[in-house]
Amino acid sequence: MGNQLLRAAVFGIFAVGVAGCTSSKQTPTRNAFVSTSGVAVGVTPVRTAPNRAVPMQIYLTGYSYWDNTPRGSARIARPVIHRQAGGTGTYNDPITVAVGHSKRGGRSRMDFPAGTRFYFPRIQKYGIVEDLCGDGPRPQNGPCHSGYSGLPWLDIYVGGRSVSARQADRCMASITGVQAAVINPARGMPVQAGEISLSTCRAI
Repeated sequence: MGNQLLRAAVFGIFAVGVAGCTSSKQTPTRNAFVSTSGVAVGVTPVRTAPNRAVPMQIYLTGYSYWDNTPRGSARIARPVIHRQAGGTGTYNDPITVAVGHSKRGGRSRMDFPAGTRFYFPRIQKYGIVEDLCGDGPRPQNGPCHSGYSGLPWLDIYVGGRSVSARQADRCMASITGVQAAVINPARGMPVQAGEISLSTCRAI
C-alpha cells in the first residue's frame, strides 16, 4: 500500500501512514467532497457519472518505492490493472493512484472507487485508483481523506526503484501541489509516457 513520507522541509507537511498522513505543521481543511460513488467524504462537490469526463481541481502528491508500505516495495491494496504499483501514464497503462479512505468495523471505504481513471494535464499522465492513502485504525482522520483546502487529495506513484530515495523525494516534491485534473477522462489526451521519476520529474 502506498506510503509517502512527505518531509516537512520539502512539502510543508509531514505525513506518515499508507500514502499519508498526519500533519505536524499544517492540517488540511476538513471539507466534504463527493466521490464518484456519491459518498460524502470530506466542501467542493465532485459529482460524476461513469464515462463522463469532468474537470476538477485536486491536491496531488506522490509516493515512491522507497516510502511505500512496506518500505522498498510496490505493493498496492486494490489492484485493478497492475499487480503492483506502476504504469506508464497512457490511457491503457495508467499510473497507480492512492486515494483516501475511511475505516468502519475493520473495512475500508475508498473515497473514489478502485478503477476510477484520472488525467493530470500538468504531468501529462493518466492515472487509475488502485491503492489506499492513509494508514492506521482511523485513516478518515488523515489529510488524504479530509482533503486539502477543500480539494480532493490524490497520491500518485512516482516509481523510484531505479533511482535513490533522495531523488525520489525530489521528484515527489516537484509534482506536489494544487492542480487541474479530469476524472473519467477520454482517450487521446497528450501523454509523456514513462515512470514519473524517470521521465516527468526530469522535465519539470
